[in-house]
Amino acid sequence: MILLTKLILAHFIGDFLLQPKSWVEEKEIKKASSPKLYLHVLIHGLLILLILWNFEYWLLALLLMLSHGIIDVVKIYAQKEANKPKWFLADQLLHLGSILVLWYLWFNPVLNLTEWSKNPSVWVYAVAILFLTKVSGILMQVLMYDWSKILDDSNDESLNNAGKYIGILERLFVFTFVITGNWEAIGFLLAAKSVFRFGDLKESKDRKLTEYILIGTLLSFAIAIATGMLVLKLIETWI
Repeated sequence: MILLTKLILAHFIGDFLLQPKSWVEEKEIKKASSPKLYLHVLIHGLLILLILWNFEYWLLALLLMLSHGIIDVVKIYAQKEANKPKWFLADQLLHLGSILVLWYLWFNPVLNLTEWSKNPSVWVYAVAILFLTKVSGILMQVLMYDWSKILDDSNDESLNNAGKYIGILERLFVFTFVITGNWEAIGFLLAAKSVFRFGDLKESKDRKLTEYILIGTLLSFAIAIATGMLVLKLIETWI
């Protein structure tokens, strides 16, 4: 299970942390002729070798590279502007599925307590933190894509990427409160955010904006709480 967690971590780093938005846009425009596509795939292979820290897994890294590249090519040719959210989710499920299948075929793991007793806490937390800081932010953006297009923010000025970093911080806070058992602090954080947001919502007099912010806040908190509870369960099971 530790090796599977490391492979998922390599995927998250390659797909979300080390893939700038400009690369994604270039791939969508140039498709298979984009050099960024092949650089992106190569980075995935190198990350696998780096995180596993064993060159004997070069063939596994190569197979995961090829599967990642094929899935990305299918996505960029199949997706349209109207179905981007669906293809984003399908793309990630296919990537994780290919990782799971190749991990199982390559290592033929015996899923028992002996394998799980190797203290995978560091890798579980690494995946959880990366998911909360980068992956879930993009996931929320995709899920709320249709609603965000409706909002007219042409007259509003805001700090660059302020919403993204507020979301990252609040999910990290909630995650920390969950794994430390301080559930009451989550209510305090939600109340504090509501106080700051109340003025904006009151002044905007825009029902769509109010609903958008409310859904975004609840979704962000739900993701962080679910991740924290999952991590606690995994740690309890494996240790």
